[in-house]
Amino acid sequence: MGDIRPGPPQLRPGRAIAHTTGASGSGSPHRSDSRPPQTPRGARPSDLIGRPGTTPPVPGRPASFLFLGVLGLPALLFALITWQVVIDGPLLRTDERVSRALIHPDRFSELLADLGNVQVAVPVLAVALTCTAWRSRRTGTDRWWLPPTAAALLIALVPALIVPLKELIDRPGTSAVPPGTGYYPSGHTATAAIAYGAATLLLLPWLRSATARRACVGICAALVLGASFGLVRRGYHWPLDVVASWCLCGVLLTCLWLFLGRRAGSRGYQGAAGPSSARP
Repeated sequence: MGDIRPGPPQLRPGRAIAHTTGASGSGSPHRSDSRPPQTPRGARPSDLIGRPGTTPPVPGRPASFLFLGVLGLPALLFALITWQVVIDGPLLRTDERVSRALIHPDRFSELLADLGNVQVAVPVLAVALTCTAWRSRRTGTDRWWLPPTAAALLIALVPALIVPLKELIDRPGTSAVPPGTGYYPSGHTATAAIAYGAATLLLLPWLRSATARRACVGICAALVLGASFGLVRRGYHWPLDVVASWCLCGVLLTCLWLFLGRRAGSRGYQGAAGPSSARP
């Protein structure tokens, strides 16, 4: 007959039970050591030899996926477009058809194209540089000058990359511009993308609300897309000239984003969010 006595079950001799270190025959029948139940995962010590019952570390997402997706894809697309332009490949036939369908020079398209001028885009970035440097220094951020300096170097890198590519590839322009070469990739698109994009990346850590951050990103996208559309609509550039600049600038802005992300994760850059988030 079984044991029908009321109360909690009793340990019986002969059952397989786990032992506490140094105390044979004692302990809980359901655990491998004397650790109390309901221990949080982060507080559980691991056995030195990895016995069953320990919590294995959960690996993070491999960093190679980030570089492959965010950096590798636009770089590969830029190389593909450049190859087609150099060999006068079949992709250029599509590019020319799209250009003929979109070209319609007017005052509005010219105004949009002016958003990529150095005289318009660079002052916007200069304001963002000044505001970020002033705010970072005011909050006592360690090496406050690094993010603005990185963004300034990035916009200075644009002509150093674009001008040699223009001379090397030597692509002729559309029928809406005077005869000549050196239109690939689009320098105005690159100026707009880097200036407005870098300004957005600098300002985002200082914006307190999600609505303000979304508005900042939306304004940046509208400015870059407006300048790009204006350049194609006015006939200043082929569509592939603009797309290639997007790809190239995507790589550059991703590098800046990764750099600023490392700064935001370091102890010295915590001042960007700390004082603002502490306010009611």
